[in-house]
Amino acid sequence: MTFLQALWVAILQGVTELFPISSLGHAVIMPRLLGWSLDQKAPDFLPFLVVLHLGTAAALLLYFWRDWLGFARAVLGVGAVEDVTRERRIFTRICLATLPAVVLGFALEHKLRSIFGTPELAAVFLFINGFVLFAGEKLQRRLHTKKNLAVTTPLEAISLRAVVIIGACQALALIPGISRAGATMVGGLLVGLSHRDAARFSFLLATPIIAGAGVLEVPKLLHLLHDGASVSLNGGAMAMAGVVAGITAWCSTAFLMRYFKASEVEALNPFAYYCWAAGLVSLALMTL
Repeated sequence: MTFLQALWVAILQGVTELFPISSLGHAVIMPRLLGWSLDQKAPDFLPFLVVLHLGTAAALLLYFWRDWLGFARAVLGVGAVEDVTRERRIFTRICLATLPAVVLGFALEHKLRSIFGTPELAAVFLFINGFVLFAGEKLQRRLHTKKNLAVTTPLEAISLRAVVIIGACQALALIPGISRAGATMVGGLLVGLSHRDAARFSFLLATPIIAGAGVLEVPKLLHLLHDGASVSLNGGAMAMAGVVAGITAWCSTAFLMRYFKASEVEALNPFAYYCWAAGLVSLALMTL
């Protein structure tokens, strides 16, 4: 992997990890479309991914630092009673919604990647992801109208049943091409959250998932370095890629939070259109 390729992949990670368009799907499809011969089993690919994930997680922690500080204070019982109660409820729901993806990830992630991780199938599932986003918007409006709801449900008021639904949606992202952010946002909309709260909850959920994925690989990285495995990217280049991924992720988060605050009707539809176009064009280019 060249330095320019590393920077491009870092930017791609920072954008697609948070936009509802599937980072894993793009990671599988883009090298094929660009004619890159990236060996994902090469010794230097693992530490590279670790750095990118840690950079993205750091960006989310920095953007939502007030939320995580509030959770820490609530766990310790510091602050006004109503604030502690509210923050504990949200933090508990983040923990519960994370469990399905963690359990299924440990059990099925490698198998799912081997089965569905080919570029052609990733393009198909990217196309399907567009339908997930589009259908989520339609269902949300239909449910909202049917229940005659004038306002959305506050994040701290969602039920445990709603948390299970969002967690199950997040687990769908183990399939390359299905967006974790998109699936959890759709789940949030279906249980009554506003677009902004659905996005916020999705990003808060992403922080332990992304950080955990990186931290779990650190022992493997240290083992590789201890054994003297040769890598094509030096430490400085990897660090630069991590910084680029982090900056891109922070900018993506800031843009999306403003976008979903301003757009409450059919806000996911533009991303659905992109997934349809990207999936079809990618599949056509790879099969011609």
